[in-house]
Amino acid sequence: MTIPPLVILAIGIITVLGLIIFFRVNAFIALITAAVIVSLLAPGATAEKITRVAAAFGGAAGGIGIVIGLAAVIGKCMMDSGAADRVVRAFLGLLGEKRSPWALMGSGYVLAVPVFFDTVFYLLVPLARSFYRRTGGNYLKCILAIAAGGAITHTLVPPTPGPLLMAQTLGIDLGTMIMVGALVAMPAAVAGIVFAGIADKKLDIPMRQVDNEEPEQLSDDQLPSLFMSLLPVLLPVVMIAIHTIADTMSRPEVDAMVNGDWKAQIATMVDDEGMKTKDAIDKLKKSAQADGTSLGTWWDISQYTAVTGNPNLALLISTIIALWVLYQQRKPTLDELAKVVETSLMSGGVIILITAAGSAFGAMLKAANIGKAIEETFGADESGLILLFIGFAVAALLKIAQGSSTSAMIVGSAMLASMIAGKDLPYHPVYLATAIGSGSLIGSWMNDSGFWIFTKMGGLTEIESLKSWTILLIVLGLVSMTMTVILVFAMPMPLSPAG
Repeated sequence: MTIPPLVILAIGIITVLGLIIFFRVNAFIALITAAVIVSLLAPGATAEKITRVAAAFGGAAGGIGIVIGLAAVIGKCMMDSGAADRVVRAFLGLLGEKRSPWALMGSGYVLAVPVFFDTVFYLLVPLARSFYRRTGGNYLKCILAIAAGGAITHTLVPPTPGPLLMAQTLGIDLGTMIMVGALVAMPAAVAGIVFAGIADKKLDIPMRQVDNEEPEQLSDDQLPSLFMSLLPVLLPVVMIAIHTIADTMSRPEVDAMVNGDWKAQIATMVDDEGMKTKDAIDKLKKSAQADGTSLGTWWDISQYTAVTGNPNLALLISTIIALWVLYQQRKPTLDELAKVVETSLMSGGVIILITAAGSAFGAMLKAANIGKAIEETFGADESGLILLFIGFAVAALLKIAQGSSTSAMIVGSAMLASMIAGKDLPYHPVYLATAIGSGSLIGSWMNDSGFWIFTKMGGLTEIESLKSWTILLIVLGLVSMTMTVILVFAMPMPLSPAG
């Protein structure tokens, strides 16, 4: 008996949510279980229904495992060496005490790219408390500013696990994801700090004593230079971005070949094999490169930037720099340095398992032909806007139901990937990722660890957090979604050569 694809989708989502919410099962186990169930219900050879789950898991882990592991090490080294503290003090020195909320927002925005949100908040809250002691006001504005900067890049800018997994699942170049994610995130962060000022005046919440032990404040001469502090964050971004630009600049030469020698081949691959136009072009580009065919100067350059701009190499170089900065500043023994790496890799390993399991779940949804079923349900959507709002809504519902933005991004991107399989979008798929990331901010309440981090470290009551933190994240989500829709029309960047 053939089970309708939408029924399989419902079973998969109910399995994930039920195991996480009601049975408190670890997200990795829940996602793998859902992937296996969906695979068993989906079409395909019976003997391959379990092995294809493992294959999809392995493929995803191979794509994101190194990056997540190295990013975890970079974040830990930046915290322990004082590099993160140096970045914060640089923002404060640049903007001045009166603009401390903006400095805290900027610090959170930058640091949440390689460092997990809870760690960033833990680092910056003492500065907000210090600001209140000196000025006697704006405490809520300061901690909301930290939350705005940290939360928005946590959901939109790799190598944070959620955005990284979305890029992998939706086939988005990492440099494009970083640049567009940061572009979408900036107006949302500004809107967040505007809301923070309004909430601070309306709620008038004072700073209260908390039980959390504040991190030791180091003197300036104990911190690394600003250049060395920022280098582990900025260097991989620059290396990846250079390749993205070089690869994009090669498209005029490629398009010329597409409209000439390759036109018939691409049409055959799209029509007969169900490939996307971009995938067909990339396959022919690699084939031409293997045969020694020149595709123009920029494509020749991009062959080399593909090595230097590979995220795995870029993050490895950045990790070496971060470890060197830590060694120079704290002079740890080799055993102590190894312990730092081991501790950070243990936390990164859990994230790798969860994100790879989510990717396997998405691959099984694709095998169940979910995309075709949803297209038949909603009808043809030439503008592609329905897909954006589906991604936003699904991520928001998942966030409200189970509390994790990362899990919402994993499941949401998996669903969207199954829906766009074999189709050419009128805009770049990066906007699907930013729509999903925007939705994953909506609806943070008592089942979200971020809610409790903000509440307990900030010294707020649960009701105060619902009136401030929860609404702040709604503002961030709505503004970033609005920015996504604006960019779809202003800068669609379609991957089809027809543009």
